[in-house]
Amino acid sequence: MLFLTAISAILLPFLFLVILRMSAKRGMLYSAIIFILLSYFIWGMELLPLTASIFEGFHRALTILFILIGAIVLLNTLRETGAVDRINEGFRNISSDMRVQVIIVAFLFGGLIEGAAGFGTPAAVTGPLMVALGFTPLAAATTALIADSTSVSFGAVGTPVIVGLSNIEGAGAEMFQQVAIKITMMDILVGSLVPFVLIIVLTLSFGKEKSLSSMVSMLPWSLLVGFTYTLSAFLYASLFGPEFVAILASLTGLGVATVTAKKNVFLPKEPWQDALKEGFTVKEKKSDLSLLSAWSPYVIVIVLLLATRIIEPVQQFTQTAIDLSWANIFGVEGVTSNWELLYSPGAVLLLAALISVFTQRKTLGHFTKAAKDSMGTVSGAALALLPTLALVQVFSNSGLNASDLASMPQHIATVMAGSLGGIWLFVAPYLGLLGSFITGSATVSVLTFSPIQYSAAMDTGLNTNLILAQQTAGSAAGNMICVHNVVAAAAVVGMVGKEGDIIRKTLLPALLYALLIGVAGTLVAVFIL
Repeated sequence: MLFLTAISAILLPFLFLVILRMSAKRGMLYSAIIFILLSYFIWGMELLPLTASIFEGFHRALTILFILIGAIVLLNTLRETGAVDRINEGFRNISSDMRVQVIIVAFLFGGLIEGAAGFGTPAAVTGPLMVALGFTPLAAATTALIADSTSVSFGAVGTPVIVGLSNIEGAGAEMFQQVAIKITMMDILVGSLVPFVLIIVLTLSFGKEKSLSSMVSMLPWSLLVGFTYTLSAFLYASLFGPEFVAILASLTGLGVATVTAKKNVFLPKEPWQDALKEGFTVKEKKSDLSLLSAWSPYVIVIVLLLATRIIEPVQQFTQTAIDLSWANIFGVEGVTSNWELLYSPGAVLLLAALISVFTQRKTLGHFTKAAKDSMGTVSGAALALLPTLALVQVFSNSGLNASDLASMPQHIATVMAGSLGGIWLFVAPYLGLLGSFITGSATVSVLTFSPIQYSAAMDTGLNTNLILAQQTAGSAAGNMICVHNVVAAAAVVGMVGKEGDIIRKTLLPALLYALLIGVAGTLVAVFIL
């Protein structure tokens, strides 16, 4: 009964959202209510920690909504100024093929945003860009989530590795680099295939004619881009450690992808546009903005994100100037939700939107209109995020109980380690995936499960750094299906209430990714270690 209670944090959302096809605001509300009752009556969580955990979830939901607001306001501002039209014009000048566009926008540009910001920001930025390019909202949200996977291991300047593994014995720069190298080793097999997986999903799920040739013809170019990313990521991890892997590898991939696409290297002659939404037409009138001016807000976003994370005085200021964190909620020690307002990607996105009005020589009215238009979109997402994060925090804090039980995440991991230790190289990535699916964060997944992974590796005689690398890479796969990421992606493309439809599209790629991490880890263990 205890294991069933713990695993219900996974089963309930899957039942309501995927099987019963409920909207997230209904399905996650039912899931949260049932799970909270189980936590109280079965797990023995005391009323005060339980209530504090629920409010911690509400507070954390606000931090995600703030990022959503920033992403939507930035996009709407750029629509008002005409920058989105100019950006899309630039993408079409590289290639009008939607298969090329999805790799450049979702995988490579999204990877760059992930490396700088993390925390679900990439899908919130790239999804609307693809809708503006003519992708259907479901295609945009699905591919944005699948693409935001390989880079997640090194998101937010290496946070999943550096922060996620900080509680492991021997944690430090040397260990972080060794784990990073092993992640990138495995991704040479796994991450290299993600661009082609995006093409498969796009053509099979959203193309009007689901022909095999429309996929196979893109295999050479997609592998070129995939291997460019993963091989350069391995090089950067070996040279510099985990901090800049996603940023530098994405920039390398963008350079190769842009040049080869413009010269039509390894690409079919006829552009593929079978996933265009009905009635979409390309604007004939050319934008009067320069491409640099149109892209300048996103350049500002990346520069500001990096400045707030790697320049110590700037980081210190943004983390302390406006601190809305809630520590020891209702007096329960350790139940704390951090929210440094200026450090949040949401603040950076809003500031970039405001600056863009001036750099693009428009009026402030464009920004204010965009801000007003954005509020309605966010309100729908709030109804889904509040119960989702309440469930997450109750699950995470379930060790605060009157029954002397371990927390639910620890219980799940211990049961799995006890029964599946013989095949742990294949289990480890799925434990990471489960952690991200429930908690909504690769970093939290690694923080939560890495001690169990470390113990399992020691007990089974496996290389500890390899297992920790599998945990981290598996957590990245879970990013495709974690509920609050899906809610955010749905909100920014105008699909509030259709979250289950998105998860049904991203579930198989996520499970396949974790399986391939198991295969890659086995190959590394046998032939390299």
